[in-house]
Amino acid sequence: MLLSALISALNGAITKILSDDLSALEIVFFRNMIGIVLILWALRIKPHKLVGGKIHMLFLRGFLGFVAMILFFYTITTIPLGEAITLNKTSPLFVSILAYYFLHEHLSKRSILALLIGFLGIVFITKPFGMSISYEHFLGILGGFFAATAYATIKKIKDLYDSRVIVLSFVVIGSVFPAVLFSISPYIDAPASLEFLFPEFILPKSLNIWLLIGFMAFISTLSQWLLTKAYSASKASIIGVISYTNIPFAIGFGYMLGDTFPDILTFCGIALIILGGVLVSKTK
Repeated sequence: MLLSALISALNGAITKILSDDLSALEIVFFRNMIGIVLILWALRIKPHKLVGGKIHMLFLRGFLGFVAMILFFYTITTIPLGEAITLNKTSPLFVSILAYYFLHEHLSKRSILALLIGFLGIVFITKPFGMSISYEHFLGILGGFFAATAYATIKKIKDLYDSRVIVLSFVVIGSVFPAVLFSISPYIDAPASLEFLFPEFILPKSLNIWLLIGFMAFISTLSQWLLTKAYSASKASIIGVISYTNIPFAIGFGYMLGDTFPDILTFCGIALIILGGVLVSKTK
């Protein structure tokens, strides 16, 4: 999960760079198309051996993952990277709640305390009292919820499908749905709030853009595989809190891209997130 969080933060930074030339839906489309090739190649080297079943859950995981991704990528292209990453990191909170109600995972007092500490760390980092909750911020939180539902479905199918097959469902659906949206966009007069779902498809012509797309597709597919393995191997609540490390990683990449250096409240937030992760790990 730590590796997945680091790679995910790097992926967010590359997405921010690509947003100058591509729409969020195009970034999702190209990222997933290349991801399909990578996963199929991995499956050819080492074939899938598990029994399969519950195909509807596999499809649901892919669809929920696509919705979470387009909302996440859209917020990255419209608001600062640190805010977009942080809003997406509401997903571990949703994961823990969903795991408690639907997966019947036990939440001890220590786990609840750890989640509250992690959330407090997010509050310190985002400083919400000075941040307006715009439509884009709302979509960021909604993206965190859909990401949590996608992660929760992994628990239902982890013993039926190889983690690569689970990721494959995500990248296939994440390619098909954008293709459909691109094909109907000329005929849709979407309201301003939904225009990001129906952009004009423009094929990139710059070699640099294609290189960035390829690199992003590779590392984000790797991140998804690591994330899937993490959620398959341990409690969703524990993995969810560890994924908070995505935030300090994102702050670092944001600083390298020109963001201001984190203040004392941000560093306090990072410390609280780490503390929350340590506390929840002791509940295993």
